Amino acid sequence: MDLKLIKNLLDMISKSDLNEVSIEEGSLKIKVKKQSEQPAPREQVVYAYPPGQQSQPQAGAQAPAQPQTQAPAAGKADASGQDSASSSAQPIKSPIVGTFYAAPNPESPDFVKVGDTVKKGDVLCIVEAMKIMNEIESEVSGKITKILVSDSQPVEFDQPLFLIEPN
Repeated sequence: MDLKLIKNLLDMISKSDLNEVSIEEGSLKIKVKKQSEQPAPREQVVYAYPPGQQSQPQAGAQAPAQPQTQAPAAGKADASGQDSASSSAQPIKSPIVGTFYAAPNPESPDFVKVGDTVKKGDVLCIVEAMKIMNEIESEVSGKITKILVSDSQPVEFDQPLFLIEPN
């Protein structure tokens, strides 16, 4: 299809009362839709921050009245996500934004549970991002003292997932 023809088509549609036109010519398909005179309703954007973290909105961005938190953690947690009751426990944080899975599939048992002893490099969970399953491995050897997220829960970058008491 010729570009002049497309330009002429656009000019004709803009001057007419038509709101939408679809043209098919062989394998070429063109759909032209006029922008409505009423602005489209704006979607409300809600930002979610991990517990204990608050980000400053960028210029022009509107901050929500009360940011949503991911999941209430049992016990008191400081800004690093560590439980104040066991300050020597090391958090294992999500390296990516995605969905947390405690098991490789719904029929399998969880990779780990509270009380399990793990070695550095053991798989703790999966975080799915864009249909890619990313195995999250333990960065330390020790005992799982707390699992901070639920199965199938969305997680943020750098959000604590587990607390491990190092050996």
